[in-house]
Amino acid sequence: MSAKVLVSRCLLGHRVRYDGGASGPYDQLAKWQDEGRVIALCPEVAGGLPTPRAAAEIPGGQGVDVLSGRAPVITTDGEDVTAAFVSGAEQALELVKQHGIRIAILKANSPSCGNRLTYDGSFSGTKVAGQGVTAALLSAAGVQVFNELELAEAAHALADIS
Repeated sequence: MSAKVLVSRCLLGHRVRYDGGASGPYDQLAKWQDEGRVIALCPEVAGGLPTPRAAAEIPGGQGVDVLSGRAPVITTDGEDVTAAFVSGAEQALELVKQHGIRIAILKANSPSCGNRLTYDGSFSGTKVAGQGVTAALLSAAGVQVFNELELAEAAHALADIS
């Protein structure tokens, strides 16, 4: 059986981004889809948020702070969407456990999915080092989290475990 990979739905061309758009497609992800490896999820939509939706950031923290209750996820409208972000992350973790997933490809810079950088919470476009809510939960569970700019590295990691 081929090792499965959790992939952000927006990277597969699904129009689930906060702005109603999509990212991708990416040849590597299409190849993995053809091989039956991809388990797709948008944590924000899975958590109950609509598309499109107001942009959200984590003021004063990162995904790990949201998970521990030390920071909220707030939209540009001032709405607290923390519960939806945490729910989506928990659903991602359930898929990881259900399918034995050890690698995830998540959307760079997202407050859910960012694996290296997220926005600083000021809605100024400033990025800071850190992880989004889903990326932090999956990393803590031992999943290797990559973004769409790291597909070559992800392919090497997948080859190592397959």
